[in-house]
Amino acid sequence: MIGLKLKNDLEQFFIEDIGSADLSSELLFHAEQYGEAVFVVKEDGVFCGKEIIEAGFSLIDNDLIVDVSIEDGEFVQTEDVLATVKGRVRAILTGERVILNMIQRMSGISTMTAKAVGILNSSHTRICDTRKTTPGLRMYEKYAVRCGGGFNHRITLDGGVMLKDNHIAQFGSIERAVRHVRKRLGHMTKVEVETSSETDVLDAVKADVDIIMFDNCTPLEAAGYCKLVPNRIITEASGGITLQNLASYADVGVDYISLGCITHSVKSLDISVRMKGVEE
Repeated sequence: MIGLKLKNDLEQFFIEDIGSADLSSELLFHAEQYGEAVFVVKEDGVFCGKEIIEAGFSLIDNDLIVDVSIEDGEFVQTEDVLATVKGRVRAILTGERVILNMIQRMSGISTMTAKAVGILNSSHTRICDTRKTTPGLRMYEKYAVRCGGGFNHRITLDGGVMLKDNHIAQFGSIERAVRHVRKRLGHMTKVEVETSSETDVLDAVKADVDIIMFDNCTPLEAAGYCKLVPNRIITEASGGITLQNLASYADVGVDYISLGCITHSVKSLDISVRMKGVEE
Protein backbone atom coordinates (compact mmCIF):
# COMPACT_ATOMS: atom_id res chain seq x y z
CA MET A 1 0.00 0.00 0.00
CA ILE A 2 2.84 2.37 0.78
CA GLY A 3 3.99 4.61 -2.02
CA LEU A 4 3.76 8.09 -3.42
CA LYS A 5 -0.02 8.30 -3.06
CA LEU A 6 0.08 7.32 0.60
CA LYS A 7 2.80 9.87 1.31
CA ASN A 8 0.97 12.62 -0.56
CA ASP A 9 -2.37 11.81 1.08
CA LEU A 10 -0.89 11.79 4.57
CA GLU A 11 0.81 15.12 3.93
CA GLN A 12 -2.53 16.65 2.91
CA PHE A 13 -4.31 15.12 5.91
CA PHE A 14 -1.67 16.57 8.25
CA ILE A 15 -1.95 19.99 6.62
CA GLU A 16 -5.72 19.88 7.10
CA ASP A 17 -5.39 18.89 10.76
CA ILE A 18 -2.39 20.90 11.93
CA GLY A 19 -2.78 24.23 10.17
CA SER A 20 0.28 26.36 10.90
CA ALA A 21 1.23 24.68 14.21
CA ASP A 22 0.11 22.37 17.01
CA LEU A 23 -0.27 25.16 19.56
CA SER A 24 -1.11 22.88 22.49
CA SER A 25 1.99 20.70 22.18
CA GLU A 26 4.36 23.55 21.32
CA LEU A 27 3.24 25.66 24.28
CA LEU A 28 3.49 22.77 26.77
CA PHE A 29 6.66 20.96 25.72
CA HIS A 30 10.08 22.11 24.61
CA ALA A 31 11.47 20.80 21.33
CA GLU A 32 13.68 18.09 22.83
CA GLN A 33 11.34 16.59 25.41
CA TYR A 34 10.97 12.86 24.85
CA GLY A 35 8.25 10.37 25.69
CA GLU A 36 6.52 7.20 24.62
CA ALA A 37 3.02 6.53 23.32
CA VAL A 38 1.16 3.25 22.92
CA PHE A 39 -1.73 2.48 20.59
CA VAL A 40 -4.20 0.33 22.54
CA VAL A 41 -7.26 -1.53 21.21
CA LYS A 42 -10.43 -0.93 23.22
CA GLU A 43 -12.63 -3.57 21.55
CA ASP A 44 -12.19 -6.84 19.67
CA GLY A 45 -11.74 -6.62 15.92
CA VAL A 46 -9.43 -7.00 12.92
CA PHE A 47 -6.53 -4.56 12.68
CA CYS A 48 -5.65 -2.67 9.51
CA GLY A 49 -3.22 0.20 9.07
CA LYS A 50 0.33 -0.81 9.94
CA GLU A 51 1.84 1.24 7.11
CA ILE A 52 -0.30 4.22 8.06
CA ILE A 53 1.31 4.28 11.50
CA GLU A 54 4.83 3.80 10.16
CA ALA A 55 4.60 6.21 7.24
CA GLY A 56 2.59 8.80 9.15
CA PHE A 57 5.00 9.23 12.03
CA SER A 58 8.02 9.18 9.71
CA LEU A 59 6.55 12.18 7.88
CA ILE A 60 6.04 14.06 11.15
CA ASP A 61 9.51 13.25 12.54
CA ASN A 62 11.85 10.76 10.93
CA ASP A 63 13.68 10.30 14.24
CA LEU A 64 10.66 8.75 15.95
CA ILE A 65 11.08 5.06 16.78
CA VAL A 66 7.93 3.23 15.70
CA ASP A 67 7.26 -0.42 16.49
CA VAL A 68 4.01 -1.92 15.18
CA SER A 69 3.57 -5.32 16.82
CA ILE A 70 0.41 -6.42 14.94
CA GLU A 71 0.16 -7.26 11.25
CA ASP A 72 -2.71 -6.13 9.02
CA GLY A 73 -5.51 -8.67 9.03
CA GLU A 74 -4.76 -10.00 12.52
CA PHE A 75 -7.54 -10.39 15.07
CA VAL A 76 -7.04 -8.14 18.10
CA GLN A 77 -8.68 -8.08 21.51
CA THR A 78 -9.45 -5.39 24.05
CA GLU A 79 -6.28 -3.94 25.65
CA ASP A 80 -3.95 -5.39 23.00
CA VAL A 81 -1.08 -3.02 22.22
CA LEU A 82 -0.86 -2.33 18.49
CA ALA A 83 2.19 -0.12 18.44
CA THR A 84 4.63 1.94 20.47
CA VAL A 85 6.11 5.25 19.40
CA LYS A 86 9.14 6.78 21.12
CA GLY A 87 10.68 10.18 20.55
CA ARG A 88 9.86 13.87 20.68
CA VAL A 89 6.59 14.44 22.48
CA ARG A 90 5.58 17.32 20.21
CA ALA A 91 5.88 15.11 17.13
CA ILE A 92 3.96 12.21 18.67
CA LEU A 93 1.07 14.37 19.83
CA THR A 94 0.95 16.36 16.60
CA GLY A 95 0.67 13.28 14.39
CA GLU A 96 -1.40 10.87 16.45
CA ARG A 97 -4.93 12.09 15.62
CA VAL A 98 -4.72 11.78 11.81
CA ILE A 99 -3.08 8.38 12.10
CA LEU A 100 -5.58 7.23 14.70
CA ASN A 101 -8.56 8.37 12.62
CA MET A 102 -7.33 6.42 9.60
CA ILE A 103 -6.50 3.16 11.34
CA GLN A 104 -9.75 3.21 13.31
CA ARG A 105 -11.79 3.51 10.11
CA MET A 106 -9.73 0.95 8.20
CA SER A 107 -9.85 -1.49 11.10
CA GLY A 108 -13.62 -0.97 11.33
CA ILE A 109 -13.94 -1.96 7.68
CA SER A 110 -11.69 -5.01 8.12
CA THR A 111 -13.69 -6.04 11.18
CA MET A 112 -17.06 -5.71 9.44
CA THR A 113 -15.76 -7.55 6.37
CA ALA A 114 -14.46 -10.40 8.51
CA LYS A 115 -17.84 -10.56 10.23
CA ALA A 116 -19.61 -10.79 6.86
CA VAL A 117 -17.26 -13.55 5.69
CA GLY A 118 -17.96 -15.44 8.91
CA ILE A 119 -21.71 -15.04 8.65
CA LEU A 120 -21.76 -16.25 5.05
CA ASN A 121 -19.47 -19.17 5.93
CA SER A 122 -19.23 -20.34 2.34
CA SER A 123 -16.41 -22.24 0.64
CA HIS A 124 -17.61 -21.00 -2.74
CA THR A 125 -19.18 -17.56 -2.54
CA ARG A 126 -16.88 -14.60 -1.93
CA ILE A 127 -17.70 -11.31 -0.23
CA CYS A 128 -16.68 -8.24 -2.21
CA ASP A 129 -17.05 -4.49 -1.86
CA THR A 130 -18.56 -1.81 -4.11
CA ARG A 131 -17.66 1.73 -5.17
CA LYS A 132 -19.63 3.08 -2.21
CA THR A 133 -16.49 4.40 -0.55
CA THR A 134 -15.38 7.69 0.98
CA PRO A 135 -14.02 10.08 -1.68
CA GLY A 136 -10.25 10.27 -1.30
CA LEU A 137 -10.06 7.15 0.87
CA ARG A 138 -11.01 4.43 -1.62
CA MET A 139 -7.52 2.91 -1.84
CA TYR A 140 -7.38 2.52 1.94
CA GLU A 141 -10.94 1.30 2.37
CA LYS A 142 -10.61 -1.33 -0.35
CA TYR A 143 -7.28 -2.45 1.12
CA ALA A 144 -9.07 -2.83 4.47
CA VAL A 145 -11.70 -5.05 2.81
CA ARG A 146 -8.92 -7.37 1.63
CA CYS A 147 -7.40 -7.45 5.11
CA GLY A 148 -10.78 -8.57 6.44
CA GLY A 149 -10.92 -11.52 4.03
CA GLY A 150 -13.03 -9.88 1.34
CA PHE A 151 -12.35 -9.11 -2.31
CA ASN A 152 -12.46 -5.95 -4.37
CA HIS A 153 -14.97 -5.12 -7.09
CA ARG A 154 -13.88 -2.39 -9.52
CA ILE A 155 -11.38 0.03 -8.02
CA THR A 156 -12.20 2.69 -10.62
CA LEU A 157 -14.66 3.04 -13.49
CA ASP A 158 -11.98 2.04 -16.00
CA GLY A 159 -11.50 -1.30 -14.22
CA GLY A 160 -14.22 -2.92 -16.30
CA VAL A 161 -17.50 -2.34 -18.13
CA MET A 162 -20.54 -2.56 -15.88
CA LEU A 163 -23.83 -1.98 -17.64
CA LYS A 164 -26.39 -1.02 -15.02
CA ASP A 165 -30.13 -0.52 -15.41
CA ASN A 166 -29.76 3.13 -16.40
CA HIS A 167 -27.23 2.33 -19.12
CA ILE A 168 -29.46 -0.37 -20.56
CA ALA A 169 -32.67 1.65 -20.33
CA GLN A 170 -31.01 4.55 -22.14
CA PHE A 171 -29.44 2.37 -24.83
CA GLY A 172 -32.37 0.06 -25.53
CA SER A 173 -31.51 -3.52 -24.61
CA ILE A 174 -28.88 -5.72 -22.98
CA GLU A 175 -27.89 -7.41 -26.24
CA ARG A 176 -27.53 -4.13 -28.14
CA ALA A 177 -25.54 -2.50 -25.35
CA VAL A 178 -23.17 -5.45 -24.97
CA ARG A 179 -22.63 -5.76 -28.70
CA HIS A 180 -21.90 -2.02 -28.91
CA VAL A 181 -19.24 -2.00 -26.18
CA ARG A 182 -17.64 -5.24 -27.39
CA LYS A 183 -16.85 -3.57 -30.72
CA ARG A 184 -14.84 -0.90 -28.92
CA LEU A 185 -13.36 -2.87 -26.05
CA GLY A 186 -9.98 -4.51 -25.72
CA HIS A 187 -9.75 -8.22 -25.05
CA MET A 188 -8.42 -7.73 -21.49
CA THR A 189 -11.51 -5.96 -20.13
CA LYS A 190 -14.53 -7.81 -18.76
CA VAL A 191 -18.17 -6.89 -19.24
CA GLU A 192 -20.72 -7.18 -16.43
CA VAL A 193 -24.45 -6.65 -16.77
CA GLU A 194 -26.94 -5.86 -14.02
CA THR A 195 -30.16 -7.89 -14.22
CA SER A 196 -33.40 -7.81 -12.27
CA SER A 197 -35.54 -10.54 -13.88
CA GLU A 198 -35.33 -13.93 -15.51
CA THR A 199 -35.71 -12.27 -18.92
CA ASP A 200 -32.73 -10.01 -18.17
CA VAL A 201 -30.63 -12.98 -17.10
CA LEU A 202 -31.42 -14.92 -20.26
CA ASP A 203 -30.63 -11.86 -22.40
CA ALA A 204 -27.28 -11.46 -20.62
CA VAL A 205 -26.46 -15.14 -21.17
CA LYS A 206 -27.35 -14.79 -24.84
CA ALA A 207 -25.07 -11.75 -25.08
CA ASP A 208 -22.27 -13.91 -23.60
CA VAL A 209 -21.18 -11.41 -20.97
CA ASP A 210 -18.39 -12.18 -18.52
CA ILE A 211 -20.32 -11.46 -15.32
CA ILE A 212 -24.03 -11.29 -14.50
CA MET A 213 -25.21 -9.39 -11.44
CA PHE A 214 -28.56 -10.32 -9.89
CA ASP A 215 -29.81 -7.04 -8.45
CA ASN A 216 -32.16 -6.83 -5.45
CA CYS A 217 -33.13 -10.49 -5.62
CA THR A 218 -34.26 -12.85 -2.89
CA PRO A 219 -32.20 -15.96 -2.10
CA LEU A 220 -34.79 -18.09 -3.90
CA GLU A 221 -34.65 -15.87 -6.99
CA ALA A 222 -30.84 -15.86 -6.99
CA ALA A 223 -30.76 -19.66 -6.79
CA GLY A 224 -33.15 -19.87 -9.73
CA TYR A 225 -31.15 -17.38 -11.81
CA CYS A 226 -27.91 -19.31 -11.16
CA LYS A 227 -29.43 -22.37 -12.86
CA LEU A 228 -29.88 -20.33 -16.04
CA VAL A 229 -26.23 -19.25 -16.21
CA PRO A 230 -23.49 -21.46 -17.71
CA ASN A 231 -20.37 -22.05 -15.62
CA ARG A 232 -18.20 -19.87 -17.85
CA ILE A 233 -20.07 -16.76 -16.67
CA ILE A 234 -19.38 -15.37 -13.20
CA THR A 235 -22.43 -14.58 -11.08
CA GLU A 236 -22.89 -11.89 -8.46
CA ALA A 237 -25.73 -10.95 -6.11
CA SER A 238 -26.11 -7.38 -4.90
CA GLY A 239 -28.65 -4.97 -3.50
CA GLY A 240 -30.69 -5.35 -0.35
CA ILE A 241 -28.23 -7.79 1.21
CA THR A 242 -27.21 -6.95 4.77
CA LEU A 243 -25.45 -8.70 7.63
CA GLN A 244 -28.90 -9.55 8.96
CA ASN A 245 -30.00 -11.55 5.91
CA LEU A 246 -26.61 -12.52 4.50
CA ALA A 247 -26.66 -16.09 5.84
CA SER A 248 -29.75 -16.87 3.75
CA TYR A 249 -27.64 -16.37 0.59
CA ALA A 250 -24.96 -18.88 1.61
CA ASP A 251 -26.21 -21.74 -0.55
CA VAL A 252 -27.74 -19.99 -3.57
CA GLY A 253 -24.68 -20.67 -5.72
CA VAL A 254 -23.50 -17.18 -6.72
CA ASP A 255 -19.76 -16.61 -7.05
CA TYR A 256 -19.78 -13.19 -5.36
CA ILE A 257 -21.96 -11.15 -3.04
CA SER A 258 -21.16 -7.44 -3.15
CA LEU A 259 -21.91 -5.45 -0.01
CA GLY A 260 -21.91 -1.66 0.14
CA CYS A 261 -22.34 -1.73 3.91
CA ILE A 262 -18.80 -2.96 4.58
CA THR A 263 -17.44 0.42 3.47
CA HIS A 264 -20.28 2.94 3.80
CA SER A 265 -21.94 1.85 7.05
CA VAL A 266 -19.08 0.79 9.29
CA LYS A 267 -18.35 1.73 12.87
CA SER A 268 -14.70 2.63 13.40
CA LEU A 269 -12.82 0.24 15.67
CA ASP A 270 -12.19 1.85 19.04
CA ILE A 271 -8.45 2.47 19.46
CA SER A 272 -6.75 4.94 21.80
CA VAL A 273 -3.29 6.49 22.15
CA ARG A 274 -1.86 6.66 25.65
CA MET A 275 1.24 8.59 26.63
CA LYS A 276 3.42 6.71 29.09
CA GLY A 277 5.32 9.70 30.45
CA VAL A 278 7.38 12.66 29.39
CA GLU A 279 11.06 13.13 30.16
CA GLU A 280 11.87 16.62 31.43
